[in-house]
Amino acid sequence: MGRKINPKLFRLGLSENWRSRWYAGRDYVEFLRQDTVMRKFLNVKLRDAGIDKIEIERNRGEVTVNILAAKPGLIIGRGGSGIEDLKKIILAKFVDRNTKLQINITEISNPNLSAAVIVRSMADDLERRLPFRRVLKQNIEKVMKAGAKGVKVMVAGRLNGVDIARTEKLVEGTIPVSTLRADVDYSRGIASTTYGVIGIKVWIYKGEYFAKKDKKADEVKEPAKSVKLFGKNKASIPEIKKNNNKTTEKKVVKVVKKETK
Repeated sequence: MGRKINPKLFRLGLSENWRSRWYAGRDYVEFLRQDTVMRKFLNVKLRDAGIDKIEIERNRGEVTVNILAAKPGLIIGRGGSGIEDLKKIILAKFVDRNTKLQINITEISNPNLSAAVIVRSMADDLERRLPFRRVLKQNIEKVMKAGAKGVKVMVAGRLNGVDIARTEKLVEGTIPVSTLRADVDYSRGIASTTYGVIGIKVWIYKGEYFAKKDKKADEVKEPAKSVKLFGKNKASIPEIKKNNNKTTEKKVVKVVKKETK
């Protein structure tokens, strides 16, 4: 009734991939606990880096953490010292020390099209006590200029410090949430203010995964010219054939003359 399913979960296995990729038998509960705690820690630790998503892969005695961020330089540090510090903390707190840990950091091509990055920037603005309507409008303009086809932003809580909590949202463009081939990015977060917690949700529609190919203008053929038959002073079929033969004979004669010259 409310159509409140997470757009990423709705497309899981089709256009979205799992964020944790591994198989475990008896260790399933322990691995799942490690993944959730590790993600929470990294999201808090690397808050200023603009994290888009964190993917965790496990193999026999190996753990690979893939971090997509808007500012990878803040994570890497000088000469890769930041990554080494992260490895030491993760091995000490979350993963067994005997496992091989690898951290891969990649940069997002367009951070303004990432819902997680937009949620983080909105939370920072709201925590600095900026008016929520200005925050919503500025972020929607930013996303639409980056090339999105639709944006929906929603905030809920004690907006601007009023006593009664309410929900406000702004929409621009189209957001086909129920279309499976639509590339819809979704994220949610909170802004901790002095007068309470404000919830934030962002939907960004980037286009279709399987876009239809348009025909090129060169491939479009012009319609053939029709000839009216069986009328007064109209050409008959044998006369048309004779005229066509004459034109071909003239072309052959011209080619022969050019070669003789």
